[in-house]
Amino acid sequence: MTQIDYFFATMSPYCYLAGTRLEEIAARHGATISYKPINPMALMPRTGGQVLAERHESRRAYRLQELRRLPLKLGMPLNLRPAYFPANAAPSSYAIIAAAGTGADVGPLVHAFCRAVWAEERDISDDAVVKDILTANGFDPMLADSGMLAGAETYAANLEEAVARGVFGVPFYLVGEEAFWGQDRLHDLDLYLSGKL
Repeated sequence: MTQIDYFFATMSPYCYLAGTRLEEIAARHGATISYKPINPMALMPRTGGQVLAERHESRRAYRLQELRRLPLKLGMPLNLRPAYFPANAAPSSYAIIAAAGTGADVGPLVHAFCRAVWAEERDISDDAVVKDILTANGFDPMLADSGMLAGAETYAANLEEAVARGVFGVPFYLVGEEAFWGQDRLHDLDLYLSGKL
C-alpha cells in the first residue's frame, strides 16, 4: 500500500487551506497517510528559507494578497491576521502525535487545530483549547498530558527526518522520494498516484 508522508505545521495557513483534499486523494488511491507535525521556524533556517519576520516586505505583502485570494477560491473562511498567530504549535503537535499513537485517524484532528487558528480565533498553545479540540474529535483530552514526553521526542525526530529527506517548507508531501510542496501541488500528487506524472 502506498504511504504519503505528510509534513505539516498546525500554525501554517497553507496547511489549513489544504483542507481535506489530501485525505480525499489518499482514499481515492487506497493510500495511507503518516502525519508528521514539524516546527517550520526550526526547519526553514536549516534548509535555506527565512521565517516570516525576516522576509523582505515585498514577500510579506505578497503573502497577504495570496492569503486573501486563496480562501475565496477554495470557499474557506480565513482571518488574515488571526488573534493567536504566531503561537507555540508544540502543544497541538504533541497532542496529534499522542492521538496518532492510539491508531485512530488523526486527519480531522489536524484540520481542527489548523482551523482553530485561521478561522476560529483560538489559541492552540493553550492547554484548555488543546484538550477541548481533542475531546471534540473523539480523543481522550488527557492525551495532552500523558503524551507530552513522547510527543516532544517525536516532534524533534520529525524535524530531523524532514531535513534529511529534503523537506524545506509546509505543507510537504512525500511518496517515497517523490516530493510535492504546497497545498497548490495536491493536484499533482493526485496525478502522480494515478500514474499520470
